Amino acid sequence: MHTASTTMSIQNEDTSQIIQNIHPMVTRAKSGISKPKIYYISAFEIEPTNLKEALSNLIWYDAMKLEYNALVLNNTWTLTDPLLCATIVGCEWVFRNKYNVDGSLQRHKARVVAKAFDQQPGFDFNETFSSVIKPTTVRVILSHAITSGWFIYQIDNNNAFLHGHLEENVFMQQPPGFVSFNPAQVYKLNKAIYGLKQVPRSWFQKLSSTIDNMGFSATKSDPSLFTKIKNDIIVLILIYVDDIIIIGSSSAAIASIISSLNKIFCFK
Repeated sequence: MHTASTTMSIQNEDTSQIIQNIHPMVTRAKSGISKPKIYYISAFEIEPTNLKEALSNLIWYDAMKLEYNALVLNNTWTLTDPLLCATIVGCEWVFRNKYNVDGSLQRHKARVVAKAFDQQPGFDFNETFSSVIKPTTVRVILSHAITSGWFIYQIDNNNAFLHGHLEENVFMQQPPGFVSFNPAQVYKLNKAIYGLKQVPRSWFQKLSSTIDNMGFSATKSDPSLFTKIKNDIIVLILIYVDDIIIIGSSSAAIASIISSLNKIFCFK
């Protein structure tokens, strides 16, 4: 900090009053130093606005193939003839750039999204509600963990919603640009896909049942908080959609739980 006294005058247009800043700290504003903002975007970071643009760009087409192959590998659907009484849900591609925390480009993401407005209640979806952790619960648990010196881990799931299993019969059109030799056929969805109304519920049911099988119990005060106490070791799991916080008194116990979950889900 500089000790030399510097003054800066600010004049109010309405009252013509001059305000003197006599604080000894020397700032950039007092010294007249300014740096203009430069807005720059690379041509590789421009997101396609339609399917034609994406298919004509090799980078985005590769992202589409990566997404499509991942869905096929996940056994997301089965190609079949449509039923006469079934509602055929449409789908579309959504293109987004994923960035790192420092603002640098991480990857290009293409995602197949179902058009949920085509769904009919009682036919291809029923319950849609899915609980999430309460903010109060998060604050209380984190405060207790910090006070007790416990270990805190945060994990995120890749394509979380694709792990949910559908109880209803849902038929979806083939994704544009990846239509098979028989365009009249449709996909019968075996697993959830982004955009469907019941997707968050299906994902939570899949995740919570897996956690239950690992010996955890959901609390009555907050169904998204799971607890496990064994041999004086306490582990807590907090779920907010696909973001998961694991807190416990043992780092080894948490690492074992993450390893077990990672065998079923793909975490980062």
